Amino acid sequence: MTADLRKGRMGLQVSAPNLEPSMTNIFHLPPNQSWVSLGRADPEEELSLTFALRQQNVERLSELVQAVSDPSSPQYGKYLTLENVADLVRPSPLTLHTVQKWLLAAGARKCHSVITQDFLTCWLSIRQAELLLPGAEFHHYVGGPTETHVVRSPHPYQLPQALAPHVDFVGGLHRFPPTSSLRQSPEPQVTGTVGLHLGVTPSVIRKRYNLTSQDVGSGTSNNSQACAQFLEQYFHDSDLAQFMRLFGGNFAHQASVARVVGQQGRGRAGIEASLDVQYLMSAGANISTWVYSSPGRHEGQEPFLQWLMLLSNESALPHVHTVSYGDDEDSLSSAYIQRVNTELMKAAARGLTLLFASGDSGAGCWSVSGRHQFRPTFPASSPYVTTVGGTSFQEPFLITNEIVDYISGGGFSNVFPRPSYQEEAVTKFLSSSPHLPPSSYFNASGRAYPDVAALSDGYWVVSNRVPIPWVSGTSASTPVFGGILSLINEHRILSGRPPLGFLNPRLYQQHGAGLFDVTRGCHESCLDEEVEGQGFCSGPGWDPVTGWGTPNFPALLKTLLNP
Repeated sequence: MTADLRKGRMGLQVSAPNLEPSMTNIFHLPPNQSWVSLGRADPEEELSLTFALRQQNVERLSELVQAVSDPSSPQYGKYLTLENVADLVRPSPLTLHTVQKWLLAAGARKCHSVITQDFLTCWLSIRQAELLLPGAEFHHYVGGPTETHVVRSPHPYQLPQALAPHVDFVGGLHRFPPTSSLRQSPEPQVTGTVGLHLGVTPSVIRKRYNLTSQDVGSGTSNNSQACAQFLEQYFHDSDLAQFMRLFGGNFAHQASVARVVGQQGRGRAGIEASLDVQYLMSAGANISTWVYSSPGRHEGQEPFLQWLMLLSNESALPHVHTVSYGDDEDSLSSAYIQRVNTELMKAAARGLTLLFASGDSGAGCWSVSGRHQFRPTFPASSPYVTTVGGTSFQEPFLITNEIVDYISGGGFSNVFPRPSYQEEAVTKFLSSSPHLPPSSYFNASGRAYPDVAALSDGYWVVSNRVPIPWVSGTSASTPVFGGILSLINEHRILSGRPPLGFLNPRLYQQHGAGLFDVTRGCHESCLDEEVEGQGFCSGPGWDPVTGWGTPNFPALLKTLLNP
């Protein structure tokens, strides 16, 4: 058998196994009202599917993440290389052999793997894919704000019994592309502008978070940061250059992106794509910035899954990644959510800081057996990422203390148990909060989020050469916090220390030192008689609305610089 399972193509020359379908692994399509079926796909149409192969030593990986991320551990900062991670989690020879035989028998071609060998993406015809995965039935769908076309199966698929122990899930069947939850508020009416700001700009952020004109990257270190975009959106270099001309005059900065990974199309710029890049590069000023971009993808691909595979196929990556993406936990299969969590664990073991937006629906809301419950989002609820909530200024036109932005996502996972690093903080919140919702609305023993916050309300963005005001969402707060962590990494790297890596164990050990505590305001939730639209409320210390609070750069630098 020849199988080159590294970055290139896989050759498959083995006999086909006899694989009978089993009902043991069934995966369903979550209902999605915003996508409309255009009917069955042509059986001869080509489709790309991604097979997540069962990994080894996941428990050991979890232990290593704890060791390299805990400042009290002798292993702190001794991150694994991608090759170390591959040696640990690589699927067993039996798994690789069994899956390859299965795919060969189905007629799969142009198969590509990653360095960790735990993902395999192959091309098949629709006819072959439906034979390969009994129950699947592929349809064309259209939906989303840009009328995107995708191919998905509205019916569950089954994995053959012999495959069930070897494949976690098959990507490209069920999950629809995400849509933006950014909102643009109507422009507030204000009389007299002396001493006032008229929306959040880099200078407002730098003033609020105590960044001086000297707090920028040196341009000499091997430091970099990245944002990842999974919407059908593009950013334009010309918008970034204009944004920096308008708003970047009082600090050194870079006016272009260092590297774009993936397809960067030529369509109109999207507000969210523009926002991510402009605020990561103005908060983390003068630091080399990458953009992971997914527009122009094939109809069958899932952009978030593509990004995870890119992380597993590149040895040298930026230290900080900011991601404005999330799905309702309940819309994802257990197999998918657990496997993605392992992918986030792999990144943490390598010393990558992954920041995810907490979402823009407050505590969320859905009905379970006729009763309302709050609705957590993932990956915000993963114990292996740092999740960023949102705030507003207490006085909308003054650079003042911050209060909760009512849309700030937060709550408790229904999937992941509370990690040990946040045990003390969450227990204290649950025992001391005077405004706790009824216990039937949330899983008090779950991973609680967000971990931190930043301003998320009233941003200026340049998109398609036009300055646009009053853009709001945790898609804004996340790149701001990421850029500030990149500045701290700059100091650490220049003083010979490793980058921050997975921040949460340290953040909770230090009880949010270096952050402005946000103690006023509540976020939104279910509109019913019991909670009346109110979710959790902020208070002293950690809370599931703004986490530990927002960055005070000089204090945060002092807290996180050593060891």
